[in-house]
Amino acid sequence: MKKTVAVARWEYTEKIKSKAFLISLFLTPAIMIAASVIPALLASRADTESKTIGIIDLSGQVVQPLARLLEQRYRLPNGQPNYLLRSFPPGTGGDVTAAKHLADSLTVAESLEGYLIIRKDYLRDTVVNYRSKNVGNIRVTESLRSALRELIVSEKLKEQGLDPVRVGDLTRPLELKTIKLTKSGQEEESGFGQVFFTAYIFMMMMFILIMTSGQMLVRSMLEEKSNRVVEVLMSSCSAGDLMAGKIIGLSGLGITQLLFWVVIGIVVTVKFSIPMLPVPAMVLILCYLILGYLLYAAIFVALGSPVSTEQEAQQITSYLVMILIIPIVLAFSVAENPNSTLIKVMSYIPLLSPSFMIMRIPNQMPPVSEIIATLVLGAGSVVVMMWIAGKIFRTTILSYGKRPSLGELVALIRSS
Repeated sequence: MKKTVAVARWEYTEKIKSKAFLISLFLTPAIMIAASVIPALLASRADTESKTIGIIDLSGQVVQPLARLLEQRYRLPNGQPNYLLRSFPPGTGGDVTAAKHLADSLTVAESLEGYLIIRKDYLRDTVVNYRSKNVGNIRVTESLRSALRELIVSEKLKEQGLDPVRVGDLTRPLELKTIKLTKSGQEEESGFGQVFFTAYIFMMMMFILIMTSGQMLVRSMLEEKSNRVVEVLMSSCSAGDLMAGKIIGLSGLGITQLLFWVVIGIVVTVKFSIPMLPVPAMVLILCYLILGYLLYAAIFVALGSPVSTEQEAQQITSYLVMILIIPIVLAFSVAENPNSTLIKVMSYIPLLSPSFMIMRIPNQMPPVSEIIATLVLGAGSVVVMMWIAGKIFRTTILSYGKRPSLGELVALIRSS
């Protein structure tokens, strides 16, 4: 036990003093915050210059009312119109060839943001063409779509003898205020964004923690094998002591990293008055984080022990990344229906259970029976994987050259 503690202390102190760890300690939360804040800031950032939108109006009835509507609804911070309409009249008999050619050339030259083609029977035809070099500018396309829709609906209402203003007042959108109910019946104001991103952040924390610490573990074993340090270590302690010390040391490193991020999260939530998760939910999430981390640490040991080159190590970590990406891909499905059959089944798969349970808890607390079952399954999986990793580690840590095949590893696990 003393040797295990000595190895763990050495792994912890050496890694925690490294520049890479100290940089990742601050850089990782900074990147996560930037990744969530910067897109929102960019999306909400107002335009600084007016955009010229062309229009070929075959009906002859849309240009003026659309220009007035865009001017009333969308303005720049300096008070100028956000969108300016420029009309391209069609030729004789409604021929748009010349108008389209001119509008195309101006759009390609970036004198126009783009242009609309309004058909003659626009009140009956629900398709309006918009041509632009950048059709991915959602702000522009949604602004034009919304304004055109309002204009067309208004004209249709007038045709039916209805007052558009009164109809608009009667059909005013309803604001739905969401209140989350806990199992005890307590109320807490919450929305999709808050619940989803709370769960998503915890899942990403586990993903980053596993990948960074797991890669450290594999790289540490690889370096010690390549420079023969592992032979010196094995002469003074057993393979079990060495493996346990490495896992405990790097687990302590990961927990330090996790606690630091949690402190940052608490400071942010208090600073911006963001509602925090209840203490029982936080405790459960931490339990799943620890179980998930230990399970993947054992897998990294089992798969990293036989390798002898950096290329093989990267190949191994890439396989685990693909498994960890599955919960990220299904994050929206978990938020929409955390108790669906698919999500429940995946919650019982040991490699996926921590991630899915971490996402389900903030959305809707799973039944107690599921929590107990997944925790017991997770703990059992950790014990079994540690046993498997120990057998592989003891046999292959001193092996060099060609790594054993999958069949040889299976035979190794079955033996003794």
